[in-house]
Amino acid sequence: MVRPNGGQLTALEGLRESVLVVMTSFPFVDDAGLALLRSVPLGVLRKNATQRHGVTRWMRSSTGGLTVQTVDLHPVLLTTDWENYASFVLYHEFLHVLGWRAHDARFRALEALWPDGAARTLGPSFTHAMRARRAAWMWTCPSCDFRFPRQRRGRGKFLCRRCRTVLLDVPVKDAQ
Repeated sequence: MVRPNGGQLTALEGLRESVLVVMTSFPFVDDAGLALLRSVPLGVLRKNATQRHGVTRWMRSSTGGLTVQTVDLHPVLLTTDWENYASFVLYHEFLHVLGWRAHDARFRALEALWPDGAARTLGPSFTHAMRARRAAWMWTCPSCDFRFPRQRRGRGKFLCRRCRTVLLDVPVKDAQ
């Protein structure tokens, strides 16, 4: 588990407060829920994570029940470039803390209550940006010019998702 530095802790607490201000207007959030959300420890994921944007970590108690250990966000979300998406991710994780653990229809309906509709759609863009940061290779389609940032070479084994053409391996330094 990565411990957040002082700047990250400040950003996380500010983010928590802004998300809770929005959540107070939702009918499913009561005073007990707000108190729980104010007390849950916040942390950060490893900076090299590409798929995971946030996570609620659970701990099994001695009686067999689950309690929230921490809510961690990707450290890049704490930058101004991603602050709107960070609010949505923290809201998503707070829904888990409040008891909706499965990503079922009810959970998705609660997620849809988040007022910033544009922020709800930024997940794929964030994943692409994190992959691009770590990429050593760019799998490039010679037909449609679509690019896939990757850490490993494809060696001609993979096809473009769009046009089914064999992808070429281009080193990142040459792909830009």
